[in-house]
Amino acid sequence: MLYSIPRYLLTILISSFLFGLHTSVFAKQDNNQITWAGCGITKKAFMSELAKAYEAKTGIQVMLQGGGATRGIRDTVKMKMDMGGSCRMSLPGEDRSELHAALHPVAWDALVIVINKENKIKNLTKKQIRDIYLGKITNWRQVGGQNARINLYIRRGKISGVGYAIRQYLFQDSNLDFVTKSAYKMRSSGPLEKSIEKDRHGIGITGVSSARKRDIKIISIDSKSPTYENVMHGKYLLYRPLYLVTTPTPSKKVKQFVSFAMSKEGRKIIRDNGTVPYKDAPKLMSKMLIYGFDVK
Repeated sequence: MLYSIPRYLLTILISSFLFGLHTSVFAKQDNNQITWAGCGITKKAFMSELAKAYEAKTGIQVMLQGGGATRGIRDTVKMKMDMGGSCRMSLPGEDRSELHAALHPVAWDALVIVINKENKIKNLTKKQIRDIYLGKITNWRQVGGQNARINLYIRRGKISGVGYAIRQYLFQDSNLDFVTKSAYKMRSSGPLEKSIEKDRHGIGITGVSSARKRDIKIISIDSKSPTYENVMHGKYLLYRPLYLVTTPTPSKKVKQFVSFAMSKEGRKIIRDNGTVPYKDAPKLMSKMLIYGFDVK
């Protein structure tokens, strides 16, 4: 009889039943769903289109969230998400949990200088860009533009995908604080891009895959523009890999999605969105530009 069962055992039995009911209900949902979180640039570059194509092909829905590269890595290894997206390498020195992330490169992205479409500037040198970030150049007149203050938009975090890459590319110092009185600190690339759309004197750095889908102007660096061909052949130097993030032992459904992204069909989807698939230019990694040497 029920009253003869010890209370502690009754508690265990009820908890086990409820847990089994909970897991059975959600396991059924999980079979038809993959959760993903990560950097907005990766999301805009190919994930939205890959997710739609994969659902049409398999019936499995890929639920996309933002949150940035750091969230993409850490939420995946902590199993809060099935999979993540990142536009930077893992940084175990910043958080040991990132040691357990498995990064699968699927595409190449370029970092680009973006300004408002009303701005007549077409090119900046690498030195000029460095000096703008360091606060040494503060007026557009100093780089051949009109007499107006430069409004520099930067990413808030040092280890965001864009923020970390900028520090590596331009300064070889991942801990550098940008010294400027005119900096507008943004939480992610989306708000940064939207702000520059509205600010005639704004400038910032974002990913080309995201910038192409905004009403902003992409300018060249050292007279090299970030065209598809220039990125693929390594002629535009500010490039970086875009990753899918999994645990070291991902589930079958996650493995299948990663394989789809790297397949001939997946690469065509990535290519059709103006992004270079990783397998189309594997030699770019050997140049080690994004990771660099002498990076602090």
